[in-house]
Amino acid sequence: MKKINSIRRSILQSTVLLPGLWHGTSVFSQNTWPNKSVQILVPNPPGGTADLLPRLISQELAKKLGQSVIIVNKPGAAGNIAAETLYNAEPDGYLIMSAPPPSLTINVSLYPKLNYIPSSFVPITIIASVPNALLVNPSLPVNNVKEFIAYAKAHPGELSYASQGSGSTAHLTAELFQLKTGTKMLHVPYKGDAPALTDLLAGQVNVMFGNLGATTNYIKAGKLKILAMTTAKRVKSFPNVPVIQDDVPGMVASTWFAMVAPPKTPTEITKRISNDVREILKQPEIIARMADVGAEPVGNTPEEMAKFMEEDTARWRDVIMAAKITV
Repeated sequence: MKKINSIRRSILQSTVLLPGLWHGTSVFSQNTWPNKSVQILVPNPPGGTADLLPRLISQELAKKLGQSVIIVNKPGAAGNIAAETLYNAEPDGYLIMSAPPPSLTINVSLYPKLNYIPSSFVPITIIASVPNALLVNPSLPVNNVKEFIAYAKAHPGELSYASQGSGSTAHLTAELFQLKTGTKMLHVPYKGDAPALTDLLAGQVNVMFGNLGATTNYIKAGKLKILAMTTAKRVKSFPNVPVIQDDVPGMVASTWFAMVAPPKTPTEITKRISNDVREILKQPEIIARMADVGAEPVGNTPEEMAKFMEEDTARWRDVIMAAKITV
């Protein structure tokens, strides 16, 4: 009888301890993240702003996480290839993505079918925003927006404009410009900033609504002519350059770069990354280095980013429908 009672006590103790044991394992798993390298997927080739910004913060993020942070470039299909990779990745925090708007808020309205759901990505934070500018090759005989519009109307279909790819903000901004001004230009899409700028600098294409992050050095060197900013107000780094909406009312557009995680990634992980990145964006050295490429740190919360993405999705959907843009 004593032996039976002893066995019963052992079973009861095991039953009581089991939930605590499982709970301890769960907490331990969360507290040990990350225990290996974290990869940041970039849907653009090396050399452009989309690639530069995550590299700028990766070293500081590695210090905070205690693990190396590796940038993985996976360009193609206007960001859809990288986005699909992220969508199918394990939601364990070891693969996240840093991307400009197309794969997050634009492609859902541009493509008839996507193999991922942009709204299912877990927001982390918007790293930075970069003003866009109306840029032309210096050989083009125009010096301001009014002259450019007049020239484009006098040569319908003859001017060509570059973009980082179909559905990029440069592409949609140019389409918005044409809608508002009644001009017509030829779209020449590239795979990222670097090849687009190469042909713009060489005069193979005439125009680009490029972001300052990738073009500031060329502007200052006189290799590109800047006619106007597409921001709501003048930019500190180019105080003498007017905003395009002075001549084209309602013409406002900028490029932003955000971090997201695969669907169903635990909030404990995404909030940890978000808090770390937001702290990094407050560092004076990071702010200064971003200013050098025309970028302004944002560092909003996941909740704020989610709301912004909803608004941006609706804004570009209206432009795509109005301009009847297809890819």
